[in-house]
Amino acid sequence: MSERAVPFYCPYCGEEDLRPAEAAHGAWYCGACLRTFSLKMIGIGVPEVTR
Repeated sequence: MSERAVPFYCPYCGEEDLRPAEAAHGAWYCGACLRTFSLKMIGIGVPEVTR
């Protein structure tokens, strides 16, 4: 497994002042809006379509 993926901007305010947060794996802290959020990889590929 590679190192964690780094988000380019905050999903809430759009700023780029992000730092890893120690709250949980994949958690990031935004210094602009003071929010802590987490990212989770769901998967790669085409989703299955049920008919």
